[in-house]
Amino acid sequence: MANQNDDNKMSREEAGRLGGEATSQNHDQEFYEEIGQKGGEATSESHGKEFYEEIGSKGGQNSNSGGNNSGGNNSNDNKMSKEEAGRKGGENSNSGGNN
Repeated sequence: MANQNDDNKMSREEAGRLGGEATSQNHDQEFYEEIGQKGGEATSESHGKEFYEEIGSKGGQNSNSGGNNSGGNNSNDNKMSKEEAGRKGGENSNSGGNN
């Protein structure tokens, strides 16, 4: 059921969710790899070495907490999860920063 506000209009949350679903249906793995890489490059340009050290340390701490951190995709329709797209985009970006 759609999330409606008092003016009988769709909420931002619902519009965003529906837009994300439509994007997912209209684009393949290559699209998510490309936007992940662009995002990784933009982050690299705006953050220094300390940023990557901090998030790397936090990631290392969280990886010891157990659970399933595989980031894999459970579907067979050539689409990847958001987590996997972000990870792959980060792997392909220049993580050296501006230093």
